[in-house]
Amino acid sequence: MPALPVVARAALHFWEEPPISGTRGSGTVFFSGCPLRCVFCQNSVISQEGFGKPVTVERLREIFEELIAQGAHNINLVTPTHFAHAIVQALEKPIPVPVVWNTGGYERVETLRALEGKVQIYLPDLKYLDPARAERYSAAPDYPETAVAALREMVRQTGPCELDGDGLLRRGTVIRHLLLPGGLNEAKAVMDFVAETFAPGEIYFSLMSQYVPLGRAGEFAEINRKLRPSERRSAEAYMAALGLEGFVQDPDSASGSYVPNFDLTGV
Repeated sequence: MPALPVVARAALHFWEEPPISGTRGSGTVFFSGCPLRCVFCQNSVISQEGFGKPVTVERLREIFEELIAQGAHNINLVTPTHFAHAIVQALEKPIPVPVVWNTGGYERVETLRALEGKVQIYLPDLKYLDPARAERYSAAPDYPETAVAALREMVRQTGPCELDGDGLLRRGTVIRHLLLPGGLNEAKAVMDFVAETFAPGEIYFSLMSQYVPLGRAGEFAEINRKLRPSERRSAEAYMAALGLEGFVQDPDSASGSYVPNFDLTGV
């Protein structure tokens, strides 16, 4: 990626967790490129193939303002890590809605500290705690310790989740985990870690079951299928047993139709 941000889509988005999407949508900006190389990425056309349009810092700020004018509850920056330097400039003047840092979790603590005060909501994945799986599926064997350190810094910055009078997230951290085929033990380990590390109500946990074998998933036989209903039910039951507060996805979310249309809308 070049120094200037590359953006593939900027539009209202209604498929995030309810306190983020709300009724009017989340003002979502999809950046091209990614620090990870997940073989199952549903957005591989932008994350790995580089589709998008370079924009200036000034234009990026205009995009934020245009989304707010459309009624966006927040500005949702998807895979923004590698453009953090430009985003900090675009947010030099505060905006009137929360900023969401929507990330795969592979973040340097130093980068996150540069964002303090500019980002109100962190929306990270915690994909793996097993380095072997992180290397096989995302080319990042150091993912577990990197993501765990990042999560701790995110929660330090935001503090406990806060909702406004309309039930929208004002600030806080929502930790996502995408359940993979055959990944029930990994999901349980992730949920154990979250339950043991953060106090009740300190974060929200989002168990995602939208997996479909996209990207290069067909090259990996063990994940070249959709989830079994029993896998999804077992993971949801485990989350409930731990008392994790948060969200689960409907079974019909496992559809390629949920992949956004990357056509430079709003760019």
